Amino acid sequence: MENPKVTIVIINWNGWEDTIECLESLYRIDYPNYEIIIVDNRSHDDSVKKIKDYSKGKELIIIENEENYGFAGGNNIGIQYALKNFKPKYILLLNNDTIVDEDFLEELINAGEKDTQIGILGPKIYYYDKPDVIWSAGCKISWKFARGIQIGSDEVDKGQYDDQKEVEYVSGSAFLIKTDVIDVIGLMDRKYFLYFEESDWTLRANQAGYKSLYVPTAKIWHKVSRSGGGISKPTGLYYITRNRWIFMKKWAKKSDYWIFMVYQVLGAFTFPIVLSIIYRNSNLFLAYYKGLKDGINE
Repeated sequence: MENPKVTIVIINWNGWEDTIECLESLYRIDYPNYEIIIVDNRSHDDSVKKIKDYSKGKELIIIENEENYGFAGGNNIGIQYALKNFKPKYILLLNNDTIVDEDFLEELINAGEKDTQIGILGPKIYYYDKPDVIWSAGCKISWKFARGIQIGSDEVDKGQYDDQKEVEYVSGSAFLIKTDVIDVIGLMDRKYFLYFEESDWTLRANQAGYKSLYVPTAKIWHKVSRSGGGISKPTGLYYITRNRWIFMKKWAKKSDYWIFMVYQVLGAFTFPIVLSIIYRNSNLFLAYYKGLKDGINE
């Protein structure tokens, strides 16, 4: 079978060691028709020089952004470059804090080529430091609590998620999308900056008639929450809190939205205090309320 062209877009932000380890695994894959774009989001840790030194003699495009445009904005820049210069059939958004199996891309492409209605595909994702423990076997949305749920998370892989299946969305840490879909729905919404952008993008694809597919034979390993830090870091907590409101106002049914609001109001009095104590960081308290205010007013 013909091997469609794939462009892999990787965001780097002060993470050159992770990025180089990711590239090392990519250069070992057995898929023959791909190129890699690194988009640096204004790192201040000498990342660009380190990656350039590593990549001498290797095929690699490095785009240096003048500022940090976040996950959505940074990836959009890489996607636009790829569409203009390479015209791939697929674009893979891959976190820099991942390593990949040698045949992961071939498995994803083989699945994508079987059905024109499949627009987005994702692999089985394991924890990097627990290589037989699943982090994500596809994703679903908890609509009443505005949470993305990683299916199978923290379960030892015993083959219980080995069936290929349609899912609500796939993780943005390894997100393969057909460029035909991008032609129809456009780029990611830069407003999100970090978190919920892949969920929003997927729902827009669903509206256009495309499906998302989890492919268990494609495997990667992920150092979870290296960049934003999730709710344990002020940046992650701010954007998760803010973007929940943006996402729910756009996509939730009225009944789910009302339950979500009640939950948020009740949690607003205790949640940031508990987080600040657990992670011993008073900045979490301020980050939460800033995210809450900005999300409600967005």
